[in-house]
Amino acid sequence: MRRREFLGALGGAAAWPLATRAQQPAMPVIGYLGSGVATSTVADMFRRGLSEIGYVEGVNVAIEFRFARGRYDRLPALAADLVQRQVSVLVASGGVQTALAAKSATATIPIVFGHGSDPVRFGLVASLNRPGGNITGVAYLSTDLESKRLGLLYELVPQATLIAVLVNPTNANTQNQSKELKEAARTLGLRLQFVNSSSKGEFDTAFATIAQTRAGTLLVAGDPYYFNRRKQLIALAIRHAIPTIYDFRAYAEAGGLTSYGTDLANAYRHIGLYAGRILKGEKPSDLPVMLSTKFEFVINLKAAKAIGLAIAPMLLARADDVIE
Repeated sequence: MRRREFLGALGGAAAWPLATRAQQPAMPVIGYLGSGVATSTVADMFRRGLSEIGYVEGVNVAIEFRFARGRYDRLPALAADLVQRQVSVLVASGGVQTALAAKSATATIPIVFGHGSDPVRFGLVASLNRPGGNITGVAYLSTDLESKRLGLLYELVPQATLIAVLVNPTNANTQNQSKELKEAARTLGLRLQFVNSSSKGEFDTAFATIAQTRAGTLLVAGDPYYFNRRKQLIALAIRHAIPTIYDFRAYAEAGGLTSYGTDLANAYRHIGLYAGRILKGEKPSDLPVMLSTKFEFVINLKAAKAIGLAIAPMLLARADDVIE
């Protein structure tokens, strides 16, 4: 073979890998819409669900994150941005308002939601077993457990008859939360004081109001913005020495007195699994909405000691986990 012919053959062989790469399909992109801020535990469990079905971020799937940082009014624009980028799947996490924004933004891109409300009540799906349309997901029923939390708070401090409730007026589910709590309070013979707070700058004012009215205990209503500001809320509750119950164990792990709610990490793992199954070709309409069935009652004894609260042994025995 002459030298020129050899170089020509070599050049053709060297070009093969480039041609092969050019023919490979583009990496699918998941659009992740969150109402709060990035939370490592939640994001890690979402990625874990994806990996269990064969998708690893940066290897065979990309994830575009958009977070409203508690500004729920920003969600429609953020959802529209992800739709414009033509993502393969749109994940809507952290509150029903996120799922509503995603559904309003597209009727064709598959949507997987994760929130603590009844998706049928808000018109997200036709039914749990047959969602219909382009949307399905995981409902961990956080906001539907407010009456249960109120009952536990009453057992924790039975002498308290005035209960403060911290609610976010910008949350689409606040009205349902308030209604459920009022009905439960009526049954228990308790009085409720609702205090609004929708930004970190309002937290100090809210707790000052609670202290002024001498509420005996506090229930922090389920809200994604509160979850992402949990350290600030916990510090204020400890400073004011008010027994407080929250909706997820992450609060108790961060120093909060007690929590009752679903296993949030496992819920987000299933959101990742659903997103992966859709990437593999399944339709949202064929994937029933999953309901959380595992709930945790957690008590933090360090927090109890910090506010001088003695917890009844029977209540400690009922806890799924006691942090000492």
